Amino acid sequence: MFNSRIVIVLCVLIFSCKQGKRYHDEKEEVSITSKNDKLTAILEYQKKLNAEFKDPEVSPLADRHRKDFEGLDFFAPDTNYVVQAKFIRTPDALPFLMPTSTGTKSEEVVYAKVEFQLKGKTYALEVYQSPELILEEKYTDYLFLPFTDLTNGKETYGGGRYLDLRIPEGDMITIDFNKAYNPYCAYNKKYSCPLVPSVNNLKTRILAGVKAFDK
Repeated sequence: MFNSRIVIVLCVLIFSCKQGKRYHDEKEEVSITSKNDKLTAILEYQKKLNAEFKDPEVSPLADRHRKDFEGLDFFAPDTNYVVQAKFIRTPDALPFLMPTSTGTKSEEVVYAKVEFQLKGKTYALEVYQSPELILEEKYTDYLFLPFTDLTNGKETYGGGRYLDLRIPEGDMITIDFNKAYNPYCAYNKKYSCPLVPSVNNLKTRILAGVKAFDK
């Protein structure tokens, strides 16, 4: 089994950290129904994310920032940002090269489009899959959802934020914007991060998830 420090190095050199994505070994819970369950899941996610950022083996933070790190700045948990979305598969989509923050390209495929309502308005986003990453057993059902919104450059990181998803069995998927996180290049310039496609710009403020990092 790889030492976790080696995994990080391989992530940077081979995947460019999928250019900044954080990975989850656990499958996302699909059927969280009660408000209390949703709040518990959000708080557990925040606790886990803070623990990872404190851990020198996996943290994207440079030593000088991690030394005094006490926790990420999150919006208050808000279950209104846990939405049920239509999951519209796009089986005929061809691979394309997604630009990154360092000028390299990340091969992706539009695996599906998601449509959802938020505060009475309907929005749509593209969801991506990496042909290279799905060759790894842990990530055969991993999906990447980058997005921008009207908080970028103000409350949140200017380059947008990311969500990790898993392929659902049916035609609906839960999207929890409370789990939106910053690309690793927001914390450390050694990482290369996919740039959010313009089609995934939400014309609203997503007041959930991780806020901008104050270095």
